[in-house]
Amino acid sequence: MAILDTLLRAVTWWNSQTIGTQIFTSRHGVKVGEDEQGNVFYETRDKARRWVIFNGEAEASRVSPEWHGWLHRTWDEPPTEKPFVHKAWEKPHQENLTGTALAYAPVGSIRRPAPQARADYEAWQPE
Repeated sequence: MAILDTLLRAVTWWNSQTIGTQIFTSRHGVKVGEDEQGNVFYETRDKARRWVIFNGEAEASRVSPEWHGWLHRTWDEPPTEKPFVHKAWEKPHQENLTGTALAYAPVGSIRRPAPQARADYEAWQPE
């Protein structure tokens, strides 16, 4: 299985990191921190570049808001140095579920297991 994993990393970017990214990270990267999902955040020694190595599938919506702000230079200090203050009304971070079985489906959607019959709609029929 290790050979398959190495081959996948050599030719794909969505399975964590490519070999090129791993080499760049080992030569130039300084680990800044890790989030609750196991994603690891790096920056160069001169602090010019910042990036994330995903734990599993590379999906941008898996980056929490506090780390997203640091990656995009909304603030300079990473959440490991200056913890992000959450408001009482904020919900926990959730990744984008569009395209998955867990995606939101409104009432009446045909994607629901048992769609409800709608009495307020009559389909158009050509005459």
